[in-house]
Amino acid sequence: MNITMIPFDEGNALLDWHALCAAFRAGHARPKAEIADSLLYRGADTVLSRAAWIDGLGMAVKTATIFPDNPAHGKPTVNGAVNLYDDSDGTLQALIDFHLVTKWKTAGDSLHAALQLARPDSARILIVGAGTVGRSLHEAYSAGFPKARFSVWNRTRANAEAMAEHCPGMEVADDLETAVRAADIVTCATMSTDPIIRGEWLRPGQHVDLIGAYRPDMREADDTALERARLFVDAYDTTVEHIGELKLPIAQGVIARDDLVADFYEPEAFRRGSDDEITLFKNGGGAHLDLMTSDYILRAWRGA
Repeated sequence: MNITMIPFDEGNALLDWHALCAAFRAGHARPKAEIADSLLYRGADTVLSRAAWIDGLGMAVKTATIFPDNPAHGKPTVNGAVNLYDDSDGTLQALIDFHLVTKWKTAGDSLHAALQLARPDSARILIVGAGTVGRSLHEAYSAGFPKARFSVWNRTRANAEAMAEHCPGMEVADDLETAVRAADIVTCATMSTDPIIRGEWLRPGQHVDLIGAYRPDMREADDTALERARLFVDAYDTTVEHIGELKLPIAQGVIARDDLVADFYEPEAFRRGSDDEITLFKNGGGAHLDLMTSDYILRAWRGA
């Protein structure tokens, strides 16, 4: 069996954010993915296993271990493995570096949404959270909004300063409320269980991109933000019943399931309605997106 092994650096050099968004469009035009997720917990530590099968595209199985205390010991928070299988016979096609798939899937998911939901003239982008995902978001949004100016806010200012040094031209924001009010796009990638983005700070025309919450007890935006915005998700099946960002306010009657306008499988509805509305996108990052991303990476590798 000839199995392709794709490491991070060599694979990363071949990829393009707009080409990945095109792969997402093509993937969502295929039959709807079958997906299965499972979560295991030990305190703050999480094991997340995700599998997806898209008829005609293939299968992917990805297991992620999320250990929030790892950085204190010089280790990455997230680790795991991605396996890509052939659709025709189920054989293993590729083993792709987990962090390569995760980087491009996570930030690409948000960029794909922002290109449809944010105002094209968005000139100020705030990144909330100065971790690995925040740096990937800077790379992705720079490709999608090349004229935009960036700022970063982080609870620990030293981490924001380190990210700003890594991202030329980026400013460090000291006050989150002031930074949110000034931004055209707010993209949030934290490990928060309590909302840090307040709806009262939002203004007409903004786009809010929520990435960090992945557990049923996690949220990054408060009820007011959800009530004021038109709401979008990447996939209903991986967000509504699984992530606290939507699961909790729906259960509490703050919003209704019908308040969600569209997911990626509804391209005609997945768009901004007016320049003045606030759009809010929940990035759930389901396994079907890992599959689409892995297929794109493998095609780029073979093409090179």
